[in-house]
Amino acid sequence: MPVQLQNIRLDIDAEQAELLHQAAGRLGLPADEVLSARIVHRAVDARGRRPALVYTIDVELAPHVNEASAAEAAGGTVVAEPEDPLLELEPGDEPLPGRPVIIGAGPAGLCAGYLLAQFGFRPLILERGRAVEQRKKDIGRFFRTGELDPESNLLFGLGGAGTWSDGKLRWQRSDPLARFFLHLLVRCGADDDILVDAKPHVGTDVLGTVMAELAGLIEAAGGEFRFECCFDHLALEGGRLTGVRCGDETIEAGAVLLGIGHSARDTVRALSDQAVAIEPRPFQVGVRIEHPQELIDRAQYGEYAGHPALPAPEYTLRHKARGGWRSVHSFCTCPGGTIVPATHRPGEVCTNGMSTKARSGAFSNTALVVAVGPDDFGGGRFDGMKFQERLERAAFAATGSFTAPAQRANDFLRDVSGPAPARTSYPLGVAPVRLSEILPGAVYGSLVRALGMTFDRVIPGFAGEQGTVLAPEARVSSPVRLVRHEESRESVSTPGLYPIGEGSGYAGGIVSSALDGLRTARRIVRAHRPVE
Repeated sequence: MPVQLQNIRLDIDAEQAELLHQAAGRLGLPADEVLSARIVHRAVDARGRRPALVYTIDVELAPHVNEASAAEAAGGTVVAEPEDPLLELEPGDEPLPGRPVIIGAGPAGLCAGYLLAQFGFRPLILERGRAVEQRKKDIGRFFRTGELDPESNLLFGLGGAGTWSDGKLRWQRSDPLARFFLHLLVRCGADDDILVDAKPHVGTDVLGTVMAELAGLIEAAGGEFRFECCFDHLALEGGRLTGVRCGDETIEAGAVLLGIGHSARDTVRALSDQAVAIEPRPFQVGVRIEHPQELIDRAQYGEYAGHPALPAPEYTLRHKARGGWRSVHSFCTCPGGTIVPATHRPGEVCTNGMSTKARSGAFSNTALVVAVGPDDFGGGRFDGMKFQERLERAAFAATGSFTAPAQRANDFLRDVSGPAPARTSYPLGVAPVRLSEILPGAVYGSLVRALGMTFDRVIPGFAGEQGTVLAPEARVSSPVRLVRHEESRESVSTPGLYPIGEGSGYAGGIVSSALDGLRTARRIVRAHRPVE
């Protein structure tokens, strides 16, 4: 069995073959007795004068070497041979009363569909948007002309909102279900670097292909997709869910998994009309800020900025609440990325970030967000959603188009009017607007203090004239929760309905949404067997 060694450090100019020499030195063995090394984890340590690459590796030793003794001497551990993670499930005995129907083809819906298909349940996945290739064309047209398709955009379509994002994958390495999901992504075309990198990401240019491949696996196992099929309402008999309505069609279902995402506001209101249990929840709003990538590279790597062994750096910023103002933190940093219009309705502007696998763009962007709750928007079921809508409509009204309201960071800090930023990655352009006129006072004031007191000190120039602030970032997470039982994962009000993913209010981001879908599908498999 291999010996696992942690904290193996390589200079940024070293070859990976040096890992074997480092391992031999750590183990106190001749080089010819260390046969191979497999990278388990890789990170960048930029805290010193010269950045280094830090590895965890599994090393294979010569047959005559006592692995336990070598591991003990080196402070390592003997580990079992790595295996592709499997979901070993024993299907239940109770027949599912019909075919499972999944609403939404985002990470939660696709992963739930994949698992159900593997166990013979033949899921039907309904998606209001379009498949990837047509969706690409619709988004490209939107970026070129400002012509928005309300049903095929950066939010709706195969893969959900995550397909047009950085594709960051935040996961607990001790979670076998998360590892299962990452292996599934690799099988579908993602780079296997995501299995080892400390901060893995897939990239917008790769995610579309990965999602299409995953859909193909579902179809090959008996699943089915219907695109441009928008859910209208539930079909109920005696309080029990029997199917769904899409336009004039009623589709029978033995269970409905609801993976609608965080932006299907019309669907949430339709569910409320049918007495589905929904409650408000706090969420976060703020702005997107971008800088020339060179500024961030220099702040992170100093004189080694641009070194080919170093990735475009991510960063995390936090400002603690003080003086009656609120905490602020960065979210979804996109090195070498683009700020995009994450909206699906005319008359609203909302920003998000995305980047390609190479992260080779001229700008780095991140969201800066502040928590808001009932004290800001009221305690009604949809008051948070209405708060989002008012903010996004105010942004649209400020420019009269999908052009984003923006300020140079130094003007934002001083709340003064100034010229439009000269350069931006936002595809539909920006217009100079005092963002204090759009953002709620508590949000704007907290952002100003975080920029001036903390963030500009951590990254010199962050709040200077090279920074561009765009507003708003309003869809960090869902403003509502579709309440479900913890164990059964069914809606507390509607038996047979299973809220999943980001739109359920129990997940956020690609990995947590995917795992939420997998866990619900696993629960159904363990309780039921498919109909013949």
